[in-house]
Amino acid sequence: MMTDLQSQRYKRHILLPEIGEEGQRKLLDGSVLVVGAGGLGAPLLLYLAAAGIGHIGIVDFDRVDVSNLQRQVLFTTEDVGNLKAESALGRIKALNPDVDVVAYNFRFDAVNARKLVADYDVVLDATDDIGTKYLINDTCVENGTPFVHAAVNCYGGNVMTVVPGSACLRCVFPEAVKQKDSSEYGVFGAVPGIAGAVQAAEVVKLIAGVGEPLVNRMMSFDALAMKFNVISVVPSDLCVLRHSE
Repeated sequence: MMTDLQSQRYKRHILLPEIGEEGQRKLLDGSVLVVGAGGLGAPLLLYLAAAGIGHIGIVDFDRVDVSNLQRQVLFTTEDVGNLKAESALGRIKALNPDVDVVAYNFRFDAVNARKLVADYDVVLDATDDIGTKYLINDTCVENGTPFVHAAVNCYGGNVMTVVPGSACLRCVFPEAVKQKDSSEYGVFGAVPGIAGAVQAAEVVKLIAGVGEPLVNRMMSFDALAMKFNVISVVPSDLCVLRHSE
């Protein structure tokens, strides 16, 4: 049962017939693990907290750098030098005290991946490291945990949602492609905000059970031309994860 204050806080969600009080209660009972509190993680964490996701875990080992502030809108100048996960935790609690937040101040890796994923309903890939993206994909597929992938480049990016039985990252991109270090290329400041907001919307839909998530579909966008495209993707018979089932 929601309190009067919660009914007011989430009024605009509750007024949506697809969500209503039942959907909002699902959000308050839901749990989400966000891997990465950078360009993608910053906006989506704010939206998840504002939406009333009841339990949020944040995995990030890095510290806030002044160069992050151009796009990582979760942080302020006073956060420079602090651990990102800890700074994010404080910002989320200030935004919405309903939310239980846990900061994991370490790298998401092969040692801790399974245990972390098992504790949450949905996982968000908000990292900029290609190896970590594939580790998130593989761990979630093997565990049967839904996750939302996103990646950005200079002026655009892509988002897709993976649920048990659907196409996964390896179905679309079987092998990790060698990439530059993320500090070596520029990023149009609003680009990770666009992708992160889409990720947050996907999570709300998954947990509340509304709408049509980007399952077996990938949304890509080019902010410079302001073009959006959604293509169909299918589970691949060549996917190594499907053959390991």
